[in-house]
Amino acid sequence: MRPVKQAGVVSTHVLLFFAPAGAAVASGAATLLLHVSRDAFFFVSACMLTYAYADPRRAGWRRFYWRRFVSVGVPYLCWTAIYYVYTLPTAHYPSTSRALWALPHLLYTGYYHLYFLLVIMQFYLVFPLVLMLLRRTTGRHGLVIAVAVLLQVLLVTGMHWEILPPWLRGVWAQREAPTYLLYLIGGAVAACHLQEVHDWLRRNAWLVIGLTLSSALGAETVYFLAQDSVTSVLGSANDPFQPSVIPFNVGAIACLYLVGVALVRPGRSRVTQAAVRSGSDNAYGVYLAQLLFINALVWAHWESLTATVPWPLLCPLTVVIVYLGSFALTSLLARTPLAVPLTGRRRSRRTEHHLDSRMDRRERGSSGGGPVPGGREGTRTADVCGTAAVRRGLDTLPG
Repeated sequence: MRPVKQAGVVSTHVLLFFAPAGAAVASGAATLLLHVSRDAFFFVSACMLTYAYADPRRAGWRRFYWRRFVSVGVPYLCWTAIYYVYTLPTAHYPSTSRALWALPHLLYTGYYHLYFLLVIMQFYLVFPLVLMLLRRTTGRHGLVIAVAVLLQVLLVTGMHWEILPPWLRGVWAQREAPTYLLYLIGGAVAACHLQEVHDWLRRNAWLVIGLTLSSALGAETVYFLAQDSVTSVLGSANDPFQPSVIPFNVGAIACLYLVGVALVRPGRSRVTQAAVRSGSDNAYGVYLAQLLFINALVWAHWESLTATVPWPLLCPLTVVIVYLGSFALTSLLARTPLAVPLTGRRRSRRTEHHLDSRMDRRERGSSGGGPVPGGREGTRTADVCGTAAVRRGLDTLPG
């Protein structure tokens, strides 16, 4: 799911930077749906985290926070400094003091796309409380999801109607974990019921795809109604924080899971398996490095090509250039001593994910579970390893 999700992130930024002003309505319609990449990012992160750490035998909290700092905090600090220096010649700060102040300001707000990491770090801080909530509501996780849906709808409705204070909407809202409550809690709950979720999605794949397409059509209808000044009650422009896109976001995340299952289905060729593994390993680096290439294209006046190349062709081509450039840079950095701070990966080809998988197998080997559906082990059935272990872990949490 990681590389597909990152392709959505890159596509969003390419449209924002390179779609011509005359195509604002059409590019806005595409961006409206591509914004789901951020929600998928948080869903997948919360799901993986809960799946890996719900069992208290997995690691102590000190080790948990140290690993999160190394894999997320350190890359955040490094890439914020990189982008600060990289864009300094074109920033045109009015004074030296403003230029010096810009770096701590970026660390606080996140450089452009790096606010994703600020949000996920906020989730790390409350993660023990999330596990405690899941333990106390065992057997009632459907109610937890229902409450999360209600709060998500109320929150984005309050943002849209400008009921909430300014610091809870707009540019600040995207940097706050509560804004993504449904996707963070949803990912954590899904991890506790991964076998059931997997089986249901596989059985109802065409229903999920159909509902997702219908919800996309509904969201776009609301968008164009607002564009034509018919009504903006349900949403406006391509703002990602509005009730009309919630059904599509949920459906798109489910479809993204089905894509992942299809890509790693047993029987895939070695080339496909290697491509999927490499794409997953380098996806984090693609996310971190993408603005290096986007900024370079901006400085090269890449957008001027829209005078001769139709933007619906130029933008996909730009996505490919940015993605492959970031992919190549990440692969290179992963083979240097800078692998951890700049890619979040270990220098060894066995990434943190592989080491986690080995630890899972050692610690959960007696639980009788099989591999993750379509997972890297890919040796037996489409069972989900560790779902029972996750529940046991939740049952043994203190409090």
